[in-house]
Amino acid sequence: MTALGFLYPGHSAEDDYPRIEQLLASDIRLDLVHTDIGEDAHRVDALRRMGAAERLAEGVEALRLTGAEAVVWACTSGSFVYGWEGAHEQVRTLARTAGMPASSTSFAFVHAVRELGVRRVAVGATYPDDVADLFARFLTAGGAEVAAVRDCGIITAAEVGTWGEAEVFALAKEANTEEAEAVLLPDTALHTAAHIPALEAELGKPVLTANQVTVWEALRLTDRRVNAPALGALFTREPIVQV
Repeated sequence: MTALGFLYPGHSAEDDYPRIEQLLASDIRLDLVHTDIGEDAHRVDALRRMGAAERLAEGVEALRLTGAEAVVWACTSGSFVYGWEGAHEQVRTLARTAGMPASSTSFAFVHAVRELGVRRVAVGATYPDDVADLFARFLTAGGAEVAAVRDCGIITAAEVGTWGEAEVFALAKEANTEEAEAVLLPDTALHTAAHIPALEAELGKPVLTANQVTVWEALRLTDRRVNAPALGALFTREPIVQV
């Protein structure tokens, strides 16, 4: 059994994680601890407070008790708002505090883009434009070329969590461009786990979503690969090890 730990801010789309665990259909357990979201606002100042080291540290002991072998800060905006170097320091501090390998959803996107072997991506962000632009800059720092960004101007994760299939598909299609090799949906408050294969079929290219890449990143940290086509192209890459 491989136990993977996640620090998830507040309550929005956390039910993606038991769904993903089921779709992995392997000896993998996903353990999720909720952190204090503070002010629910997609504003840079609020997001930086949400991702502060002391807030993440509060959830670490509970994850240790689960036997987690790696931890991922399951929040995109609460990591990339620190910038490339600041986000690195955030996960270094988390790793020291937790005593295990650590990462964040922002780095999960960068690593997943590299895993797919694509360069040009389109971004469909629920965030306001200034926050969406910071994500695009983060991806650029990680070596990706951002062909287009579609922002929605939504302030709260709570509102994002109410979105259903129709809204998710509309966002992905509006973000997509012909030159983009993959479409990225970066908010972990967005329910996407049930829709990834259908999104990829609709757009004709890989789709990376926040909770999907977060789990993939935790698997990467523990040197696990699982063949799970129901989670999209990212989970069908070679070499595959299935237990």
